[in-house]
Amino acid sequence: MSPEQLRQYLEYFEDLGITHLNLSSAPAKVAASITPPVVAAVVAPVQSGPKPFPAAVVKSPVMDLVLPTLAPEGDTLAKIREDIGDCKRCRLCQARNSIVFGSGNENARLVFVGEGPGADEDAQGLPFVGRAGQLLTQMIDGTAAKDKLPLKRDDVYICNVVKCRPPENRAPQPDEMEICGQFLFRQLMVLKPKAICALGATAAKALLNSKEGVTKMRGNWQRWHGIPLMVTYHPSYLLRAYNAEAKKEAWLDLRKLFHFVLDDTKVEPE
Repeated sequence: MSPEQLRQYLEYFEDLGITHLNLSSAPAKVAASITPPVVAAVVAPVQSGPKPFPAAVVKSPVMDLVLPTLAPEGDTLAKIREDIGDCKRCRLCQARNSIVFGSGNENARLVFVGEGPGADEDAQGLPFVGRAGQLLTQMIDGTAAKDKLPLKRDDVYICNVVKCRPPENRAPQPDEMEICGQFLFRQLMVLKPKAICALGATAAKALLNSKEGVTKMRGNWQRWHGIPLMVTYHPSYLLRAYNAEAKKEAWLDLRKLFHFVLDDTKVEPE
């Protein structure tokens, strides 16, 4: 395993909230002289039900760790959807009608990440098709049109942190986000957009592992594994009548985001 691969593994586990590996059982002299790990492929046994996340084994003199493969070689959106299967990995499967994987331009320069499917999305199997989705379409198309930018909703890709509707549209629980997080990670690594837009606090927390609120983060560039990321308000929040000021702020966020994405001369966000 190269230092870069090891760095990516550690970043992945940090994103999931895992910050320590317990080596206390290893003899001190042995632990102090751990040789670089050797990575061996794991061939999972044939089984029914959801396919396991591809894995690798890191072997050292003191430990054997099974680590998820962050971005399998030759990964595609179709392969990720196949690996999800008829997912029963967490409790969200119990009341769902559809797995809402994502939709849009698979060569998109911009990816929007929301929280999770609502009732309309669960019924249709597509992200952001209800009232919040209609507003998101207006936000994308309208903001771009005002600045005469060649961008519409069909040009972007949209997905969610979790792929199944949480009951009563509650916020996803940490374990649900962790389980679905592996697939979101792979989606974003396959898409490799020029920028990501996190819609709302849940998406921002999942992607940035931050406890700061949207109000503090919005309008400022963040990074997700080197990809510029902008946090803004979730459309469902903007649907509330008393959030007129937030609507203006979201428009400014999208303007900034769209100009960066569509300007080929800009390599780094301002």
